[in-house]
Amino acid sequence: MKQEILILDAKDLLKKLIETQSFSSEEDGTALLIENWFVTNDIPFKRTKNNVWATNKHFNSSKPTLLLNSHHDTVKPNNGYTKDPFKAIVEDGKLYGLGSNDAGGCLVSLIATFTHFYAQENLKYNLVIVASAEEESSGQDGLNSMLSIIPKIDVAIVGEPTLMNLAVAEKGLVVFDAIVKGTPSHAAHPNNNNSIYNTIDVLQWFKDFKFDKTSKALGDVKMTVTQINAGKQHNVVPAHVDLVVDVRVNDAYSNQEVADILQQNSPCTKITPRSLRLNSSSISTNHELVKAGIEMGRETYGSPTLSDQSVLSCQSLKLGPGDSTRSHSADEFIYLKEIEEGIKIYVELLNRVIT
Repeated sequence: MKQEILILDAKDLLKKLIETQSFSSEEDGTALLIENWFVTNDIPFKRTKNNVWATNKHFNSSKPTLLLNSHHDTVKPNNGYTKDPFKAIVEDGKLYGLGSNDAGGCLVSLIATFTHFYAQENLKYNLVIVASAEEESSGQDGLNSMLSIIPKIDVAIVGEPTLMNLAVAEKGLVVFDAIVKGTPSHAAHPNNNNSIYNTIDVLQWFKDFKFDKTSKALGDVKMTVTQINAGKQHNVVPAHVDLVVDVRVNDAYSNQEVADILQQNSPCTKITPRSLRLNSSSISTNHELVKAGIEMGRETYGSPTLSDQSVLSCQSLKLGPGDSTRSHSADEFIYLKEIEEGIKIYVELLNRVIT
């Protein structure tokens, strides 16, 4: 199929996706739209829950496999919208709508790219595409659930809005629940072990603590106390204060290493990670995908935001049309020209690497 037709069809698919609600774990409607694309283009596919996936026509298990992945679930629209989030509105070259930028534009561009290469013979890599569910919620039925179902992956391109620059690394995430204890008492009596006052020094520790190892691509580990909760009555000093700590992990540490450091050093009574599975990810700047992108004039950088890269154990590159700063914003949009550019860059990049 000619690239110009693929671009038009991809834009049309994105408009349909926008107008079909697809909150995390509620992606049945958008999964059907993606199925229809494959049916229309005579591409055999499979669906596992709300994940839709396919392999290239001449898949050969003796070759390495490249995953193309993006997601079709969305967050819920915030209260700042002035336009209907479920209506695809085109104004001044912008396509507005929930999920247009994160990550609908990436998804349809990768689907079009996969379709472009689907029937080509003698590719150096196999191609697998997964239009995944539950990315926004890091759910159990998203890409992570597909890794034992799809063929083994050697490297991946994860479609997230990067302005088509090369995110060669991505920070991981660990959320910790922490407890600061004290002595419960009546507020009228002396108490030298007030759990709320004890929290002052703990908060200062979190504010000042620095992890030793930095990363060329991702900088320092970033640790932020994001929630605090204590007490139920005005006249009772509570027995403990609950904190939530958000830690964005660079590629110099594993999530387990960060957990060990905090459990050994933090002044909390107890600190517990909710999950250690959302690790940092990266790809060598010497990988042929990165080299090809640099040769095409694309910039490299480290991404502070989390994506489905976090569940992959192979090297992965985050790359896609759109701008990350628009994600989850009111009146979310993507420029239509960004989709056109995205497909052309994806195709050229893969032409340099897999053909």
